[in-house]
Amino acid sequence: MTRALTLIATAALLAACAGPEPKKPTATESAQAALPAAAFPNAGGTGATAAAALPWAQAFQGARLQRLIPLALANNRDLRVAVANIGAARATAAAREADLWPTVNVGISGSRTPNSSGGITSNYQAGLQVSAYELDLFGRLRSLDAAAQAQLLAAEANQQAVQIALVAAVATAEIALQADEALLKITRDTLASREQSLSLIRQRFEGGITSEIDLRTAESALQAARVAYAQTQRQRALDQNALLLLLGVTPPADLPAPTGLLADFEPLAELPAGVPAEVLTRRPDVRQAEQALAAVDANIGAARAAFFPRITLTGSLGTASSQLDNLFKNTVWSFAPSLVQPLFDAGRNRANLAAARAQRDAATAQYEKAIQGAFRDVADALAGRATLAEQRTAQAAQVDAEARRLALAEERYKAGIASSLDVLDAQRSLFTAQQALVQVQSLRAQNLVAVYRVLGGGV
Repeated sequence: MTRALTLIATAALLAACAGPEPKKPTATESAQAALPAAAFPNAGGTGATAAAALPWAQAFQGARLQRLIPLALANNRDLRVAVANIGAARATAAAREADLWPTVNVGISGSRTPNSSGGITSNYQAGLQVSAYELDLFGRLRSLDAAAQAQLLAAEANQQAVQIALVAAVATAEIALQADEALLKITRDTLASREQSLSLIRQRFEGGITSEIDLRTAESALQAARVAYAQTQRQRALDQNALLLLLGVTPPADLPAPTGLLADFEPLAELPAGVPAEVLTRRPDVRQAEQALAAVDANIGAARAAFFPRITLTGSLGTASSQLDNLFKNTVWSFAPSLVQPLFDAGRNRANLAAARAQRDAATAQYEKAIQGAFRDVADALAGRATLAEQRTAQAAQVDAEARRLALAEERYKAGIASSLDVLDAQRSLFTAQQALVQVQSLRAQNLVAVYRVLGGGV
């Protein structure tokens, strides 16, 4: 016992060579230090419902999205990978927790060996065995268990982040399809209008009233509209393929067709931004980075514990006999504790501790970067919310002005006051303004989805 105590005291002195653990800021302190500002710019309204408290089923009321999002949540492969990673992390955490308890085995063994007298010595044993159970006096196993638990929480946060991103991606793909449908309708109307104009100009050309330049200009304008129609059809096919990839399954046949309307996303414009310190800590990607930091902190504890002695217990309780039929008549037991203290390892433990500390510094920087990146995401989304609505209003006013201009040009052309070039120019301007309006409306809807996502909504 005296020698054992001496060894333990010597081990403690040697373990002190690891040095005291330097004071590091907590995750909360790191988050506060990483925040660029105390409030989001362009925070806007003060609605009562926070994005994180608004499930996607309430945020997206469109009939198509109510069908599409559940399909994606059930069949998307990226989400399946994230769920599988949770299962793997949970199993690892259970294994690390099991290391805290002794492993008890039951076994029966027998041997027959020749002896020096020319006979055979038989030995049969049966009983319970505990092999190399480690007494976690210095927290090595507890640290590894804490690291595994933190990695499990990080995997769960990652699954939530993937789910939020998936919901937002499906909504964005739906916006793209609705915009394609709106552009196709505008282009079809433009084609019909330009075909009528070409027919009228051709009649005037054949009657000698107008020149061939007017005729060819009208033909060019019609072909340009056909080019735009083909491009929009191709883009719609690409957007449908992107949606199929997100869904992971073919949409049902009774799914309503896109209507070309984007008003379903307007209620999201009233979501409040909130306080950065509260909003950002609700985001699962930030929580994932925080748990990664907690995991490497725990790994430092395991690395430091390697400097201390490792005490293990091995024992057995059972019966033994030289005759198989008398196996269960004689009780035997054994108890073999061991203490191992590293004295010379060529600097391996010190290097492992230095690596764990460096990993914590890297994880701290990654956590602070996640905070700053999340802040920028929210700030960018709020900047779009503050300006795209005004841009959409101005673009709609331009469409109205161009529509009135076209109507006046057609009246003047029919009265013989204006040329066909005035009408064609007005048609081109109106078509361009209508396309721009659909694009702005699409950007506005995408921005509202982005605001909902970056504020933590979508779970």
